[in-house]
Amino acid sequence: MDNGAANVPEIAAAGPPGTTERNTDMLTRADCLAADARDPLASFKPQFNLPQGVIYLDGNSLGAQPKAAMARCAEVVAQEWGVGLIRSWNSAGWFELPGRLGNKLAKLIGAGENEVVVTDTTSLNLFKALAAAVRIQQQDQPARRVIVSERDNFPTDIYMIEGMIDLLQQGYQLRLIDDALPLEQALDADVAVLALSHVNYRTGAMYDMAAVSAQAHRHGALVIWDLAHAAGAVQVDLNAAEADFAVGCTYKYLNGGPGSPAFIWVAPRHQDRFWQPLSGWWGHNRPFAMADNYQPAHGIRRFLCGTQPITSLAMVECGLDVSLQADMADIRAKSLALTELFIQLVEQRCGQHPLTLITPREHGKRGSHVSYRHPQGFAVMQALIARGVIGDYREPEVLRFGVTPLYLGHADIWDAVEVLRDILDSGSWDRPEFHRRASVT
Repeated sequence: MDNGAANVPEIAAAGPPGTTERNTDMLTRADCLAADARDPLASFKPQFNLPQGVIYLDGNSLGAQPKAAMARCAEVVAQEWGVGLIRSWNSAGWFELPGRLGNKLAKLIGAGENEVVVTDTTSLNLFKALAAAVRIQQQDQPARRVIVSERDNFPTDIYMIEGMIDLLQQGYQLRLIDDALPLEQALDADVAVLALSHVNYRTGAMYDMAAVSAQAHRHGALVIWDLAHAAGAVQVDLNAAEADFAVGCTYKYLNGGPGSPAFIWVAPRHQDRFWQPLSGWWGHNRPFAMADNYQPAHGIRRFLCGTQPITSLAMVECGLDVSLQADMADIRAKSLALTELFIQLVEQRCGQHPLTLITPREHGKRGSHVSYRHPQGFAVMQALIARGVIGDYREPEVLRFGVTPLYLGHADIWDAVEVLRDILDSGSWDRPEFHRRASVT
């Protein structure tokens, strides 16, 4: 969908965007500093709280804290809650917050006004979207009983599909695409819904949203996109792609805070056809009428459920406001430049070590993180974290490095790879403390 052509500095030109041409020139840290000096997004870094001595390459798991978040949190807790009390549902606009934030987020994912709400979790929103899509198909094409996803999809997506099928009890089945069963073979007249992640959580591989959506529609299926590893990092245009539903989280590239509420987008053509099964009072047409039966609200608001977590919801706005100051084309171009730099430096400086790149080299197929397999991936990542280079680990054996263009620069990438080189060359990863696993890896 996008090749990242924008005004972001190149380092020794690694080939035009969208190609796999490699640059064999040896890069220096001075080259990286020069690129940072020309970076149009360099001014965004001071808007984030980043600890001294840390290179943060895990923004694809939990984004850094916007500096504005502390003041906003204090305002919500001390003033809106402490002084306004229950009056703040009206006076501070709490009641309208899911839709107002949704309209801001919509600008980052190619959605229109009143097509997105920020609410609940990605898992719950996926359940809602699945239920809505299945009901539409039961009305239009009742014989379809297959939901297709990817074997390498984020596990919660598969778990939620399994839970939905268990509840339906009408002969539905899950079909998983993989190397043995490609998408084209998986799509047939039995498929009701296709549910995919736009960017794969483990490898960083990215689908062509428009092409895949059109492919699914040709086979009569509806499409749900999980944008958890895409929103805020790559250019997304849901309406142009003619997608049906999308969900995603706000705590990764959108920097909404730990466990911040997720979002759901529903194409306008589907919003009023069926209400979703979590028919809580916030999705009621007149919630304060206290009616004894459920009447869904019109439009996207019917995809709300219960009372919203206002404190965490309010923090989301701080991250959105930062992202909205930047041009998504510039963000995407810098993401590609930094991930390309990371790959190039690992090849030049760590090539003798058993690191296997599992992220696509082609720009149009790559999201905003770079992943490598290493036989001792977990221990290597713990050693990196101990040295202040924070990435994360995913089974099996995967070192994952998230590139967040708003607060990372070219010199950060150089320094991170230099630490990786030193850890691998010295074998310092093979210490007992780096092999111990905590609850969260």
